[in-house]
Amino acid sequence: MALIQRLLSIYDLIRPVLDVALLAFLLYKGYELLERTQALPLVKGAGFLALVYAMAFLFNLTTLHWVLNMIAPGLFIAIVIVFQPELRKIFMRLGQGEFFRQNTTVHAGKLDAVITACEILSERRRGMIVVLPRKINLKNIIDTGTKINAELSSSLIVALFEFDGPLHDGAIVVQGGKIAAAGCFLPLSERQDMRKNFGTRHRAALGMAEQSDAVLLVVSEETGAVSLAYDSKLYYDLSIIEITRKLMELLDKDTRKETSVKTETLAKETSMTPAGEESEVVS
Repeated sequence: MALIQRLLSIYDLIRPVLDVALLAFLLYKGYELLERTQALPLVKGAGFLALVYAMAFLFNLTTLHWVLNMIAPGLFIAIVIVFQPELRKIFMRLGQGEFFRQNTTVHAGKLDAVITACEILSERRRGMIVVLPRKINLKNIIDTGTKINAELSSSLIVALFEFDGPLHDGAIVVQGGKIAAAGCFLPLSERQDMRKNFGTRHRAALGMAEQSDAVLLVVSEETGAVSLAYDSKLYYDLSIIEITRKLMELLDKDTRKETSVKTETLAKETSMTPAGEESEVVS
């Protein structure tokens, strides 16, 4: 009995700290989720309206207070309709959290095959889109394509995209060091501020980056330019050095030191210096 009372007293001491720490964690994760789903304007707009309402109440601005009370229900419905895509993405992220995580990370050794295939297809002006999952399970995307479950190799990736076969136009999903599926259909981004010359591959890559935490590697069939899409952003026309550095940083955090050495070596061999931050096209 005395032990239980002692444990309860200790819990009473640490409870405020636990309460604040948990709240801070939830606020941080909530902000991160809003930032990745491009829903920050929704929060800013709601905060502005709340501030106006508080000022009307505090300074007893009866007319403004009455107007706000009248339009509040309709305004709430309008916000839900206007920001429906952002709200849908938020709930999708919540439903596809780490609780459903599988061993999807692609390690450094396996990335060489993807990067080599990317170089070959870029030189030959053949389109490519590769999905590299992180924490969120992409079983729903894999189910839209043809399941392969083959060992990851640059020759197989090139064979899938080089010729106009039935799997050429879709995406391949690399999971657990293997090509899980090919010819997969990806959700298209609904953004209106994309470049006019961007085709379906870039719009699909951005759409997938908006609805999941996956990293997507894209090769343009028209220009051969290599791009990366992740965290609801698209980075266009990157060098192989930038691609290597960023992929290993995003997908295999334990090999960042190895990445730095590989990047510096590659830069010396090609008489180039490692590139700086990517040129962001759509954010």
